[in-house]
Amino acid sequence: MRFLLPPVLLVAAVAASACTGTTTPSAEGTNDNSSIVLADAVEPTTLNPLLGYAPEGVSKIFDGLVEHRADRTLRPQLAAKAPKPAADGLSWTVELRDDVKFTDGSTFGPEDVVATYRALLDPASGATVRPEFAMLTGVEQLDVRTVRFTLSQPYAPFPDLLVLGILPSEALAAGGPLAASPVNTAPVGTGPYKLTEWTKGDKMVLEANPAHLEGAPRIKKLTVVFVPDDNTRAQRMQKGEFDGAELPPRLAAGFATADGLRVLDHSSADLRAITLPTGNPVTGDPAMRLALNLAVNRQGMIDNLLAGKGTSASTPVPAVLPEFVDPDAVFRYDKAVAEFTLDQAGWVRGADGLRARNGVRASFTLMYPIGDVVRSDLATAFVADAKAVGVDVQLAGLSREAIVPRLAQDAVLGGGGDPFDPDQALYRTLHTGADGNPGGYTDAAVDAALDAGRKLLDPAQRAAAYLQFQRSYVAAPGLVTIAFVAHTYVVRENWNGYQQVVDPAVHGGLSWGPWWNLQKWTPK
Repeated sequence: MRFLLPPVLLVAAVAASACTGTTTPSAEGTNDNSSIVLADAVEPTTLNPLLGYAPEGVSKIFDGLVEHRADRTLRPQLAAKAPKPAADGLSWTVELRDDVKFTDGSTFGPEDVVATYRALLDPASGATVRPEFAMLTGVEQLDVRTVRFTLSQPYAPFPDLLVLGILPSEALAAGGPLAASPVNTAPVGTGPYKLTEWTKGDKMVLEANPAHLEGAPRIKKLTVVFVPDDNTRAQRMQKGEFDGAELPPRLAAGFATADGLRVLDHSSADLRAITLPTGNPVTGDPAMRLALNLAVNRQGMIDNLLAGKGTSASTPVPAVLPEFVDPDAVFRYDKAVAEFTLDQAGWVRGADGLRARNGVRASFTLMYPIGDVVRSDLATAFVADAKAVGVDVQLAGLSREAIVPRLAQDAVLGGGGDPFDPDQALYRTLHTGADGNPGGYTDAAVDAALDAGRKLLDPAQRAAAYLQFQRSYVAAPGLVTIAFVAHTYVVRENWNGYQQVVDPAVHGGLSWGPWWNLQKWTPK
């Protein structure tokens, strides 16, 4: 899990009123519902899977060797069978389909898989997804239908990473930095749709791939309009310009009684949490970390700020992975115990009610992405909870560019999460020295449990490792985890095929959300 810092979202303070009308026509006015128009808050910076596009799969443009299903299981996609591990767990063999073509008409084969993953491994390519594949050391073609991945150590959830979109070998033949690749804006994949237009800052238009391996989509045209402002998306949805959009709960509620529209709630692994940098003399103190976790009223934030659309989080293990969750590893809201913890650690209240120790005031800065109303609200509530136990927290709404250089010293209200396996949601955020560890957190017992969880192949042993992780973590927390937030959508009821899923942190008109399986929808 990386802590995601989204682009600025400017949200007006007016609520959208319900619109009325029939279930037809669609936003484009077609009577056969063969086209759909979706609104997305975030425009991709690239369409190259090796540079981070659609990291959890279900891309409309690419297929991976496998894909995640609604029940979080994996099934073969470009693979003919499920990936097979060697007895020692140090390699995985994948047999490929022989009936797939790219949208340019070229045939998919093992050379494309090898080229994609070797580009990922090549330092000269600058593939931004390389850290997720730190255990991967090589890939080779065994025969005309089989490839083998070689690992530096056993890694149980390796198949979950094979949702990575596969590029044609021809697109990677030149080598060199991927930042200059034509794939970034003119991709060729095997997915259910192909890009036909991208007007930067406005929209993308995709057309159905008639030769897709699962058959031609019934929705022939997909338009995704990029509208970062929440209120503007709601207003344009009200006017009938869109067939679907993600909206904050308070804006989505205005559509609850609208004719022909449906409001949908999706559970998610999208965590909101506060980093506590170890390099800061206040947040680096173990007693302060523990006290802040006891002082925060998580359920109050969910009820009052998220309209109940979320799940309380004491650790970063997503509630949507119940087989890995320890129900006893929780921080109960207890202001008295928080104060006692600080008293015992020598943080003494002064005349102004704020604490200090050895001349250091109990004060630190909490950053959040400017314009993100939900994070701003959660940060403000945290400030009040911290002040109640004598800790001064100063808010700073900043751009992503301004936040990143300060992560080692100042706290940030970040987000991210993975609903498919706990390793990706935990290791890079909390393991000592991991590249995604934003606060420099380190704990030997936590490291040992995370190491075991990623190496063990037996499901029961893996579950036991993550239960141990949670017990170790709550004794020495590295974050103040708050909630896994739900995602709320408004969708026109012109199509059949909607299937509810648990969303990852990255979701939108081109990936997860209600339209994760859009290629299988049929017009009513």
